[in-house]
Amino acid sequence: MTEASEGGRRMNYIEELGQKAQNAKKSLATASTGQKNEILRCIADRLLQKQEQILAENEKDIANARENGISETMVDRLRLTPERIRGIADACIQLINLEDPVGQVIEGSTRPNGMKITKIRVPMGVVGIIYESRPNVTVDAASLCIKSGNAAILRGGKEAICSNKVLMDTMRGAVAACGFPEDIIQLVEDTSREVSTQMMKANGLIDVLIPRGGAGLIRAVVRNATLPVIETGTGNCHIYVDETADLAMAVEITDNGKTQRPSVCNALETCLVHKSVAEAFLPMLKAKLDEHQVELRGCERTAQILGDCVVPAIEQDYATEFLDYKLAVKVVDSVDEAIAHIAKYSTGHSECIVTESYANAAKFQAEVDSACVYVNCSTRFTDGGEFGLGAEIGISTQKLHARGPMGLKELTTMKYLISGDGQIR
Repeated sequence: MTEASEGGRRMNYIEELGQKAQNAKKSLATASTGQKNEILRCIADRLLQKQEQILAENEKDIANARENGISETMVDRLRLTPERIRGIADACIQLINLEDPVGQVIEGSTRPNGMKITKIRVPMGVVGIIYESRPNVTVDAASLCIKSGNAAILRGGKEAICSNKVLMDTMRGAVAACGFPEDIIQLVEDTSREVSTQMMKANGLIDVLIPRGGAGLIRAVVRNATLPVIETGTGNCHIYVDETADLAMAVEITDNGKTQRPSVCNALETCLVHKSVAEAFLPMLKAKLDEHQVELRGCERTAQILGDCVVPAIEQDYATEFLDYKLAVKVVDSVDEAIAHIAKYSTGHSECIVTESYANAAKFQAEVDSACVYVNCSTRFTDGGEFGLGAEIGISTQKLHARGPMGLKELTTMKYLISGDGQIR
């Protein structure tokens, strides 16, 4: 780990990166929308041009992951393909087409003394992001920060270090080609716990820290950080199949939520079923989930209907984000019991009700206290791109500043501009 000197004191690695980001941030914060869009366009082009090199480095990460016994579900989070690289590049282009939030007037007023007050959106400054094994986050995070005028310091997981290095090198080359300092985006190449802790305590150098990953990572950041943190991520997501539900629709929505990509935070982890439709619905659901060999962990009533294929559920199963082909199941007596179960076990991410009852749909959306609450559609839509936000920095499960998919506006703060003609107090 290299160290530099500052006023006779040796700066640690993160302080070095933070100082570089602070020095570079003004050039991006004051850049025009056209200049920022040109950087994004150049990044997208270079990602496609360097596809073979990126895939070769990604293969190294995948080989290392398998040597270390990482599950195939988690390997899928790590894997890049030509289609996924194209998707990452397309996300950059989508950001170009989105409105630039920087400088937007939020509101304004004129005081009785003639003083004019205008509230506008401005970049946060230097955004630090700590995330795990998905290398697409490296580009998503960097591109969102660029469009919103923020410098970025990105610390990915060691599992993706080869992929992240080549992606960051590619993007920094694009930044330089557009005439901006490369240090507006930087990768933390030392993935040790010590350096991660340095990042959590880089007050005055990093303006806000965003953890994106599993529950353990988010807890560690929230408990140890001394700078502002936006919590994202953990998704213990539920679906409730109401007594009035279209059961065929409920099967399709549950299957999509669980099996399309089980390793992501908006995948379903628990299915709650009203007792009056459980005998009809659960065999239909099992037949569909058997196509993906999904393990069901169910309550006694679930086991009575489906038999020995059901693993008896313990309480921890209802509190677990499996990120795997596993689904907790519980038969409930009412929509109120379903809402109470969600209140007890949910992480506040995404929940769904399948129902033909307007009253139950309205009750569910009013009383379930999660960032995204769905009626008759999959929780897999909790995604910045699907919400029309472009790429996302993560799904915020907290309530201060940002909640739900975090796009461009959520990466800005506000500034008051006050103009007068000599007023004094």
